[in-house]
Amino acid sequence: MGKQGSPRSPRPKSVGADLSLGMKEYQGRCPETLPGSDPSLGRRISGGDYNWNRNLLLHGLKNEPAKFGACKGVYVGKKHTWFRKHVRSVVFMFGLMGFLFLLDSLMVSIFDSMNLQGSSAPSKSSGLKEDKSYPNEEKSPVLMYDRLLNLASSALAEKEFKQDSLNFWEEPYRHASVWKPCADRKSSKIIGKSEKSNGFILVSANGGLNQQRVAICNAVAVASLLNATLVLPKFLYSNVWKDPSQFGDIYQENYFINIMKDELEIVKELPPHLESLDMEAIGSLITDADIPKEAKPIEYVQKVLPLLLRNGVVHFLGFGNRLGFDPLPFKLQRLRCKCNFHALKFVPKIQRVGSLLVQRIRKYDAAKSRLDKQLLGNFMSNIPLKENHAEGGPSKYLALHLRFEVDMVAYSLCEFGGGENEQKELQAYRETHFPLLIERLKNVKPVSPTQRRKLGKCPLTPEEAALVLSGLGFKRGTYIYLAGSHIYGGQSRMHPFTNLYPNLVTKEDLLSPSELEPFRNFSSQLAALDFIACATADVFAMTDSGSQLSSLVSGFRTYYGGGRAPTLRPNKKRLAAILMESRTIEWKSFEDRVKKMIEEGQRVRVRGFGRSIYRQPRCPQCMCKSHLH
Repeated sequence: MGKQGSPRSPRPKSVGADLSLGMKEYQGRCPETLPGSDPSLGRRISGGDYNWNRNLLLHGLKNEPAKFGACKGVYVGKKHTWFRKHVRSVVFMFGLMGFLFLLDSLMVSIFDSMNLQGSSAPSKSSGLKEDKSYPNEEKSPVLMYDRLLNLASSALAEKEFKQDSLNFWEEPYRHASVWKPCADRKSSKIIGKSEKSNGFILVSANGGLNQQRVAICNAVAVASLLNATLVLPKFLYSNVWKDPSQFGDIYQENYFINIMKDELEIVKELPPHLESLDMEAIGSLITDADIPKEAKPIEYVQKVLPLLLRNGVVHFLGFGNRLGFDPLPFKLQRLRCKCNFHALKFVPKIQRVGSLLVQRIRKYDAAKSRLDKQLLGNFMSNIPLKENHAEGGPSKYLALHLRFEVDMVAYSLCEFGGGENEQKELQAYRETHFPLLIERLKNVKPVSPTQRRKLGKCPLTPEEAALVLSGLGFKRGTYIYLAGSHIYGGQSRMHPFTNLYPNLVTKEDLLSPSELEPFRNFSSQLAALDFIACATADVFAMTDSGSQLSSLVSGFRTYYGGGRAPTLRPNKKRLAAILMESRTIEWKSFEDRVKKMIEEGQRVRVRGFGRSIYRQPRCPQCMCKSHLH
């Protein structure tokens, strides 16, 4: 757990792999500086003195026997004359050798201790958590691509003192900046709310923070479609997320109501005469079974509107992805964007701690962009402090959303190099948590784990994520914020990553226990902190583009980033094809293919038909296109 004000405290690191490359490659996190913005960042814990003494000692051991043999001959032939004359030199030589032996033993002991801490025991400064859903035994690092890891380590060592020419810190396409936020502008295509409401819509949203956010904005669109009054959505308690938070614990209620007031009436509670109604008894309870996933507007008009008109209220239970993206009227798409990008603001409690998190990552107190102001409000200063100018401005950081939790790993039906024990462990998890999946598998033709990987169906491991970053040219000293942190396999799985990129931190490293205490047992509120750190990062990298967090964060960066907020999206199918050649591929070829894969994912595209408007807001309903000068 990191201490307040010391976000870059040194963390233990395994040196076993590095010793084979020479101790000069060993690095630790420098508490005074941040990697990514200055050549001196990521300063080394040098092994230079250690190597010098060791070489001197070895040289002495090689040459001294001859000297002592000669000394013995002189001693016998000249009756102690030489010994009496040089007794002080002999004593000094023995003393020096003894001192060097002691120094060598001490240094080896120290480095062995560091190796043990880095590769076996969880680091005290690391916020990574062992997932309690599987046996939590001490495990040795799991490596699937040891040859590529060695090549990556050598490549990173060569780049260490070279000028940083990496272009992935910037958006590659200039015309990304022509798209501007405008979902909150009034338009002639937008008709205001109707004078008379058809009734009230209750929504109980399931899932975690990001699923609930999508549900809220879909509910706004449905309420407008049915000309209804929306009651502030409720959040269902989940045995998975175990978070009792409600709307007002995460988002500013009055701000939300006020921003949407011109298009939709929103109230905090049902009128008293409707509160006591049994929704199921009167036929107004609507579940996922009644409305298909990504339903078209006509299905709401045909199935829900008659109930609303008859009973004056309907309750969507477990409402989530129940409204399709196309075809949908311009007005409803615009409302979705306005809800997601403008109306949902985090409460001051989250904004305040989120601003502390971002300031400590950057070592900079002032807002850098419109993203900062939108997500953090007035908790980020508009005027840079004098000391920030002295430091040369904010330090760059990369935020990584690494989707490698045990539920996702187990559900994927893939193999990840852990052998028979891993397979038994994941099968046991599936039988406990995914019984429907087990039943379904009995009736379908099995697809091998190898084939699933070729199809791009397997989540990226931390090892694969590290290889992608090194293939793109990110230096060893790059400062990386890890979102989440419930990594399947814990430290043993993260070892290949931290061996290449030791400057890895989580919110648990950067915030003090007292700062985190108000968020304990509130997973959605903790997820809001990750959302902020990822959205405001210089670069955001995801390992699973289907993740709601990754989708919403990348959408926010597109909407508010002004063409200066790059996002890295690996294509899992293409990456799998590259990694299939891990035993033979040359590093230069690996770099070229990985870079090409990422660059193609960064092309500026207008939202395609049926695509999520939350993830891809570049469209006339959400953003306005200007002209380059």
